[in-house]
Amino acid sequence: MIIFYIWPLVGIWKISVTEPTAGIENYTRMFDSNAVTTSFIITFRIAAITTIGCLVLGYVVAYVISNFARRVKPLMVALVLLPFWVSVLIRSFSWIVLLGRSGLVNDTLRDAGLIDAPLKLMHNEFGVILAMIHVMLPFAVLPMMANMRGISGSYVDAARGLGASEWTAFRQVYFPQTLPGVFSGALLVFVLSLGFYITPALLGGGRVLMISEYITYQIQEFLNWGLGSALSVALLVMTALVILVAARFVNLRSALLERK
Repeated sequence: MIIFYIWPLVGIWKISVTEPTAGIENYTRMFDSNAVTTSFIITFRIAAITTIGCLVLGYVVAYVISNFARRVKPLMVALVLLPFWVSVLIRSFSWIVLLGRSGLVNDTLRDAGLIDAPLKLMHNEFGVILAMIHVMLPFAVLPMMANMRGISGSYVDAARGLGASEWTAFRQVYFPQTLPGVFSGALLVFVLSLGFYITPALLGGGRVLMISEYITYQIQEFLNWGLGSALSVALLVMTALVILVAARFVNLRSALLERK
């Protein structure tokens, strides 16, 4: 861990205060830059929307698999795991094929007479969020499914036996027990989304500049290693702050490790 994680982090921090000159100039430029502020706002907004989308869709999928799909459960679990065996790059290119001006969605809508001109479905936040929800969905489903698997149906049966409606039994008995899985999935998706690069770069087309892509531009295009490293340190600190804030409201050990 020291060689492969801590030492590179120390190296990034060192570059951020030594390139091109020693000092905190890179951090000063970072805080004074409107482009950096906008990029961080876009990053956190997309990460938050992606997390909400993944939680809503993931909860439905996990609930159906855990409670209703007994005979086809192995197949549905395999379908959830299948994206892990397909490269993120391929999945992102697939969305480009679907959402492009001459893509499957626009062609279908145009052939059906619903639209006259192609809709702009990519190179904007809509396309980035849609593709990121697809990529991140398994990271929300798996923790919630593991949590739901440990919930005994006898609690809901007891509530129903005492006269509670189906909705009341779900809302007051079942759903609170699934919260550790929900928090675990939310934290996992949000933190991963903050540093996501491939999908925003392809679906955003340079018009939706998340902070990871901004860092890449600084290092690869402008050879500005100092500012790029300072941005990397800032992203790392913000991610740590998100986890610390989450720890004040959620038992992370219970949410991430003890999925019961």
